[in-house]
Amino acid sequence: MRPRAARPGCAGMMAAPLVLVVLVAVTVRAVLFRSTLAAFISERVELVSPLNSWKRVVEGMSLLDLGVSPYSGDVFHETPLIIYLFHFLVDYAEIVFMITDALTAVALYLAVQEYNKMSFKKQKLYLELNKYVPESQELLRVPTEMYYVPLKVALFYLLNPYTVLSCVAKSTCAINNAIIALFILATVKGSPLLSAVFLSLATYQSLYPITLFTPALLYLLQREFIPVKMSNSSFWLFTCQYSSLYLGSLTILICHSFFLLTSWDFIYSIYGFILSVPDLTPNIGLFWYFFAEMFEHFSLFFVCVFQVNVFFYTVPLTIKLKDHPMFLIFIQLAIICIFKSYPTLGDVSLYMALLPMWAHLSRFLRNIFIVSCMLVVCSLLFPVLWHLWIYAGSANSNFYYAITLSFNVGQILLVSDYFYAFLRREYHLHHGLYLTKKDGTEATLILK
Repeated sequence: MRPRAARPGCAGMMAAPLVLVVLVAVTVRAVLFRSTLAAFISERVELVSPLNSWKRVVEGMSLLDLGVSPYSGDVFHETPLIIYLFHFLVDYAEIVFMITDALTAVALYLAVQEYNKMSFKKQKLYLELNKYVPESQELLRVPTEMYYVPLKVALFYLLNPYTVLSCVAKSTCAINNAIIALFILATVKGSPLLSAVFLSLATYQSLYPITLFTPALLYLLQREFIPVKMSNSSFWLFTCQYSSLYLGSLTILICHSFFLLTSWDFIYSIYGFILSVPDLTPNIGLFWYFFAEMFEHFSLFFVCVFQVNVFFYTVPLTIKLKDHPMFLIFIQLAIICIFKSYPTLGDVSLYMALLPMWAHLSRFLRNIFIVSCMLVVCSLLFPVLWHLWIYAGSANSNFYYAITLSFNVGQILLVSDYFYAFLRREYHLHHGLYLTKKDGTEATLILK
């Protein structure tokens, strides 16, 4: 039986649960903001980094009020637009962060809703063209399965402990998440201008989202039914247009920042700081311990090796997933989170919120239970081992880095498992679910 289209009016019916989830999420955050835990949460190195710490933003605003450049020292590393935004809204900072989280959830909700519609149309077209073999019918997605996915994504983001705690810590990572969510929404809706603007904003704030340029371009090309071929003039014309919009928006943001400060100091203080990793404050990333133990004359080489990880995987993943740019965006977000120089749990919450989108891959996941246990246990052990190291003195940095390393291995296994499951499902859709050898025995599928 072929899947049927969703009933009209479903979007309106889903609005009420979304509003309820947002209200519950805002209430939880408001209670935590007024609790005694707020001060403790704001100090956690898992939630804030030298790039997005609220205390550093407050200090930057103080320097600005005194007529001193916030980038004159080695304290403030946020963008000029952020400091000027909170310069006017500092008394409403808690409300700003709660609204930002709600905006991110709504943007993801609308993006997933639109993507499901496009995905269903693509699946229907492939069925009409007989690109899917009849034996793979049970792998096809149906409206009843896709109906609650947007709400689950919003729920996974708003009520994820990582997101809630990051909001209470007032980490500016929440703003970056909102910008990326709006970028995904604009891309899925097929707006090259808004997609390029939000992508430039995300790049302007944290640099690494530049790797999302390729999947966004592929998605927009496919939405416009432009074939990705080097010999196609329409492909190059659209690529140049989108590149111009992106680079133009980024140039405007950087020039506007210069006019606000009448100085280019912010470029090195933000992007130089991200790339050179001079601050080795412990975090959930892979950089700090490694470079704290390294000889100085080797550091430049290994910084380049570590940083290239974020950008290196873009090319092979783009080649492999060129027909599935939305899944490519998900994979790239996870890679950014794992390999960036100053990651926080707020970064993790963004790509994890998209996991319900790929619930149809569950039958092909191999290690999801073990990986889930790893991530939960590591999350609980972060504050324990930090206390043993810093306060009790009965542990050292090796203990904390070991749990950090385990957490990142868990993330890598999670992403690898979903990548394997996605490719395997696509293979079965085109070749059949049950494969046999020439002698009639069951075949084993090995992906290379």
